Parts: sequence; C-alpha cells; structure tokens
Amino acid sequence: MPPQKIALITGASSGIGAEFARQLASQGYNLILAARREERLAALSAALAQTHAITAEVLVADLSTPADLARVEQRIGRLENLTVLVNNAGFGTTGPFAQIDLGPQLDMVHLHILASMRLCRAALPGMIAQGRGHIINVSSIASLVPLPENVTYCATKAFLNSFSEALQIELAGTGVKVQALCPGFTFTEFHDSPEFERRSRQPIPNFMWLPAPEVVAASLNALKRDRVIYIPGLKYKLLALLLHLTPATLRRWVLSWYN
Repeated sequence: MPPQKIALITGASSGIGAEFARQLASQGYNLILAARREERLAALSAALAQTHAITAEVLVADLSTPADLARVEQRIGRLENLTVLVNNAGFGTTGPFAQIDLGPQLDMVHLHILASMRLCRAALPGMIAQGRGHIINVSSIASLVPLPENVTYCATKAFLNSFSEALQIELAGTGVKVQALCPGFTFTEFHDSPEFERRSRQPIPNFMWLPAPEVVAASLNALKRDRVIYIPGLKYKLLALLLHLTPATLRRWVLSWYN
C-alpha cells in the first residue's frame, strides 16, 4: 500500500490557504495546517477530518518570528512523505513607504521571502529523495507591476516569481514541480484587515473578483501542465499580457495616478 500523501499549508486558517486545505483533503491528503489563529485552525481541522476521513494536524505559528518558523522547519524535516507544500501565509499594507511604519514591512519581507525560502529548503531534500512533490508559492498579480503605496508587497511577491522559476530549472528531472500562483482580486478576508480600512472594495468592479475555490482548483490543475508562473482567470491573463507589452515609462506614468 503506498504511503499516505501529506500536504503542509501555511496561512491555512482562512482564504486561499483554507481552500487549498479543503481541496487537498477532498483528494485524500493528510494535512498539516499552519497559521496564527488556533481556533480557526482547530475548527477547519475537525471539519475536514470528519468529512474526508483524513488527519489534519494543527500547527499554530507566526512565520514572521524566528522561533515559530524554526518549529515549522523542524516539523517538515521529520516528515518522510511530504508531497505538497503551499507557502500561502502573507499580508498586505498600504501607504507611502517613507511614511508608514517600517516594522510591518520587515515582517512582510520575513514572511513572504525568508519563510518561503526556508520552508522550501526544508521540504526539498525529502521530495527529491521521493522523486515527487509540489511546491506552490502564493504570489500575486501585483508581482507583475510596481504599485505605489504597496511597494514592499509587490517587491516581495516579485521575488517569489523569480525564486520559483529559477528553482524549477534547478529541479528539472527530479519529479518535483514548483509554481508561483499569481491570483488577482480574490474573495477572501485579505482586504478586511485594518491595513485596508481606507481602501474599500467598491471601486473594483465585481467581475474582477475571483472566488477562492476557482483560484485553488485552477492552481492545482496547472501543476499537471508544468506552469511555473500561473495566473488564474482569463481576465488576469489578458491584463498580464497588457502589462508586459506596455512600455515601462508609460506604465510608470499611468501608475503615478494610482494613489
């Protein structure tokens, strides 16, 4: 009998992370759910275990802190058959870089970049030894365009794209696949945080918002087609193409009106 598949998901207490947990549980994966909110994780764990007859371990951790990140690394190191790693934990801020608090910006760098790097490094030896595995680094459509008042967010997500592409080249022939998932506006709690109080969802038309289940299903399907930089939704694929074709000077002029 083949060993049970295991998926570890960070930022699993809500939004895209919780949806990855639901869809992977429905495919028979045992789960390790990592996030800061223990009650949310416990409720999700119990529901998925009951519905899908899988195990769902709760791992309470704030990956922007060294001690918690080290605990998750160590947990990965003890796993013999980790099949999927989803680096989803993240957050956003708004405001001019020179005026907003530097602390959250540094936490964002630690969470989006350093935590993703370290968890990938912890997972890869076991995946390579098995000859199989998937790593999904949750990036953003914002990684493709430098937005004012979101300077650090866009930069850290752009790092994930470059890191994922280069890593996939290194891993050619190992059976391990890497994806940088770049969703656009998605119906989650991301924009409900205090950081976004002064920016409502209302100016963004409804047709630009994607349901989280659609984003996650598309991401998992794209793994079968070896897509490294994956943008779900036709509208956002077209937007990415437009951004690519627009001269940088014109793009900067347009974005200067963003704020």
